[in-house]
Amino acid sequence: MKKSLFVLALLAASFTTQAQAQAPKPAAAASAASDSYTTMLAATVQELMSTGDPAQLKQADARLERAAAVNGKDWLPRYYQAYARVITCFVSKEDGEIKDKYLDQAEAALAQARQLGGDESELLVLQAYIYQARLGVSPMLRSMKYSGMVNETLAQAKKLNAANPRIYLVQANNVYYTPAMFGGGADVARPLFEEAKKRFAAFTPASAAAPNWGERQVLGRLKAYETASAK
Repeated sequence: MKKSLFVLALLAASFTTQAQAQAPKPAAAASAASDSYTTMLAATVQELMSTGDPAQLKQADARLERAAAVNGKDWLPRYYQAYARVITCFVSKEDGEIKDKYLDQAEAALAQARQLGGDESELLVLQAYIYQARLGVSPMLRSMKYSGMVNETLAQAKKLNAANPRIYLVQANNVYYTPAMFGGGADVARPLFEEAKKRFAAFTPASAAAPNWGERQVLGRLKAYETASAK
C-alpha cells in the first residue's frame, strides 16, 4: 500500500512538473499578446490606407476603437481614428453639417492621441489636415480663417521635425487650392509636391503602424502634372 501511494505521488509530481513546463511563462504570454496587437493594428492601418469608401472607413474606425480598448496606452489607434474621420469628411457626399461632425470627432480622437504622448509633429500635421478639411466644407466662407491656421500649424510641426514629408504634402494642398489671385494655384504648388516627394523618398517610419500616409497622394498629383504637360 505504501509503495502504491509512493508511485502515485511520483506520478502526480511528474504531471505537475510537466504542466508547469508546458504552461506559458508570463513574459512569453505578454510578448505573444503584444505581437498579436501589433499585427492587428498594422493590418487595420493597411486596410485604412487602401480605401476611400466611407463605409469601409467607418469599419476601420470601429476596429481602431477596439484596438484602443485593448491597449489604452498606445496613441496610434486614436491618431488613426482621427485620420479615418478626416478622410471620411473628404470623401463623403453628405452635407456640411455632417462633415463638421466627422471633424469634431477627429479633433476628439486627436486630443486623446496627444494625451497619450503621441509624436507631436505628426499630431500637428494631422491637425492642419483637419483645418484643411474644415476649409473644404465651405471654402468661400472659411478660407480667410482656416488657410492661415493650416500654415501656422504646419510651421509648428516643421520646427519639431522638418524631415516629416506630410508637412510638405499638406502645405502643397493648401497652396494648390488657394486661388491664384491670393498667391496660390497649381503652378505655385508644384515645387511643394516635388519637395514632398523627396522627403518621402528619404523617410523611414518608426514601425509598421507608424504614420506613413501621403506618398501615394503626392505621386498621383505629380503624375497629373506630367499628364497635363504632355497634352
